[in-house]
Amino acid sequence: MAAASTSSTLHSLSFFLLLLVALSEATMLNITNRCSYTVWPAALPIGGGVQLNPGRTWTLNVSGLTSRGRLWARTGCSFDSRGNGSCQTGDCSGVLACKGHGRPPNTMAEFIIGQFNSTDFFDMSFVDGFNVPMDFLPVPAQGGTGCSKGPSCAANVTSQCPSELKAPGGCNNACTVFKQDRYCCTGNAAYNCVPTKYSMFFNQMCPDVYVDSMDTDWNKTFTCPLGTNYQIVFCPQINLTTSPSTGLSSSKGRIGLILGTIVSFILITAFILFVIHRRRTRRHQEMEEEFGKLQGRPIRFTFLQLEVATEQFRDKLGEGGFGSVFEGKLGGGKIAVKRLDHAGQGRKEFSAEVQTIGSIHHINLVKLIGFCVEKSHRLLVYEYMPKGSLDRWIYCQHENNAPPLDWSMRCKIITHIAKGLSYLHEECMKRIAHLDIKPQNILLDDNFNAKISDFGLCKLIDRDMSQVVTRMRGTPGYLAPEWLTSQITEKADVYSFGVVVMEVISGRKNIDASRSEESIHLIALLEEKVKCDNLVDLIDKNNDNMEAHQQDAIQMMKLAMWCLQIDCKRRPKMSEVVKVLEGTMYAESNIDHNFVSTNQATFGIPGSVTSSVPPLASHVSGPR
Repeated sequence: MAAASTSSTLHSLSFFLLLLVALSEATMLNITNRCSYTVWPAALPIGGGVQLNPGRTWTLNVSGLTSRGRLWARTGCSFDSRGNGSCQTGDCSGVLACKGHGRPPNTMAEFIIGQFNSTDFFDMSFVDGFNVPMDFLPVPAQGGTGCSKGPSCAANVTSQCPSELKAPGGCNNACTVFKQDRYCCTGNAAYNCVPTKYSMFFNQMCPDVYVDSMDTDWNKTFTCPLGTNYQIVFCPQINLTTSPSTGLSSSKGRIGLILGTIVSFILITAFILFVIHRRRTRRHQEMEEEFGKLQGRPIRFTFLQLEVATEQFRDKLGEGGFGSVFEGKLGGGKIAVKRLDHAGQGRKEFSAEVQTIGSIHHINLVKLIGFCVEKSHRLLVYEYMPKGSLDRWIYCQHENNAPPLDWSMRCKIITHIAKGLSYLHEECMKRIAHLDIKPQNILLDDNFNAKISDFGLCKLIDRDMSQVVTRMRGTPGYLAPEWLTSQITEKADVYSFGVVVMEVISGRKNIDASRSEESIHLIALLEEKVKCDNLVDLIDKNNDNMEAHQQDAIQMMKLAMWCLQIDCKRRPKMSEVVKVLEGTMYAESNIDHNFVSTNQATFGIPGSVTSSVPPLASHVSGPR
């Protein structure tokens, strides 16, 4: 039913039979501009013309129309106050209120209201070219039926327009450009047409639309009962830019593309989930096999046993980077159950914890009672330490009502930490570097006996090797300078111990952003105070007992400074630290008072290097 150009004859019999008088029912066209630019729609023979900005709607009453009506969007227009001007497309003789046909190129909506048996006919036409994507869709009355779907051209034809047809504001029809009918047929009306390059271009981009005056395809003519309203949308939301060769602008093509995308997504997702499931299953099986070989201690628990022991993990004692710790009861006594987060501590760290601390025993190491490896669950069961971690007691304020620790209690705790580290470094078959010594990993029992905990980051070092190569690990503020080289020994623990000693004596955190800028870093502040012989300023002021032991506290700080030497070879062994604390040896007095450096040349790195290996039960000494 497509329209011909102004000079062409009507292409369809229905347009010759405009005989009926208009009926009284009102029919409205709601014209909406969803383009990102302004358009100036025009309509014939109804008259009228407006400036339609993006997002605005113009309602047009087309009731009683007994002849063919047309509506199109003009673009690139400019009008004066009297409505005179011009447009790139459809200038209507240069007036805003249309009095004549527009000029190509433009996308045309055509309609006849109430023709034959109270039926409306409508279509879309590219006979005069293309300038904007358009939908021409019926809006049936409530409960109304009998409408065709309506024509749609959501594809931006201009972006794919052949160069011969390009024009300001759009894409011209081949008939208009070449003035020869053979260029404007779709292939079903003339034997000598050239459909593939021009007419078929339009036809494939927007198959619902009439392309030329010879087109007699009645499937492109749509009908509705009289009284139906319509919406015309310029630049509908689905503004596809489709190549003629793909034909994706057709409804079937779009549906096929959507369905194909959905099916592909489902298949890819299913495959990924299958691979992840297989990897998890294999990992769980490997862990089951690995920990199934452990004999005797530590005890292996089921997840259900620990869930019951902790009353469904009800009472949380604390949490860290790898998981949370819960209070539980087992055999009439209390236990602490660390439940590792799925995204936290890895398999190697969990293995290190179980196989290292589970195979050794020292009075100053937290006892590992057992563990659980069951599917994705990984848990560690420790002896219960009622006073919690050291950080709760030395940072001035703590959760208990008890007074701050006195000098003798602080000395006791420092000595216990030193003895625990001395055992790890020097009394096991392989040296064990803890690598995460800090107050949060020092636990206290009822009598403030200190025990080292959390061996998830520990590494074993062969006795005949000078160092272990590993990735950086531990906690900022406690890391030895040699971590910058990623080549460390057990002397990294000695440096961390020196930091902890300074925290215990000063009653503050190593890094405390709440303090003044010059006091944020405790170890940097120590450098300053020792050089001006004013170490007494660093002693905890929250306890009178600490004030009474100023000289003892200063001597303890000198021991800490020995441990804080940048050159790791100049730091003491932990057995030497224990001797100093027990009074059988003096601390080294010839020390460097620079404790923070980034100069790798001063780290004192030995030359022999080997790769670290996961700890095995046979690498450590038996219980003691």
